[in-house]
Amino acid sequence: MGFFEVIDHTADWALRVYGRSLTELLIHAAQGMNFLMATGLDAIPLTETRQFELDAYDAEGLLVEWLTELAYWAEAESLVFTEFEMTAVSPTHLSAIVRGGTAVELQKHIKAVTYHNLEIVQTDAGLAVEIVFDV
Repeated sequence: MGFFEVIDHTADWALRVYGRSLTELLIHAAQGMNFLMATGLDAIPLTETRQFELDAYDAEGLLVEWLTELAYWAEAESLVFTEFEMTAVSPTHLSAIVRGGTAVELQKHIKAVTYHNLEIVQTDAGLAVEIVFDV
């Protein structure tokens, strides 16, 4: 089992993401979204650093807020963050330092991270979630 996998969805893009903890799940979701959006992830320089403090009602909302923040920077400034240092994570709060740089090309533009059937579930291996992106 990998950290994420692209799954078929009728109109949009979707990922199934896994993590042993909520922290891992958030990081793996960001990595999966990056995989969908940008080519040449290994070539993205680590020239930009941002710090995020996000709050939400629950873990699903926090996941959406997290990915929406990262998608915003990709869309607004072609910044793709590939290193994630989670300094504090709870089901309703996230504190992170991210590093990345300008992507050569975005292959898809994510308009929104959706709540469509979004549910973080406990499995024998940890946590899993399916995320649908409006593209």
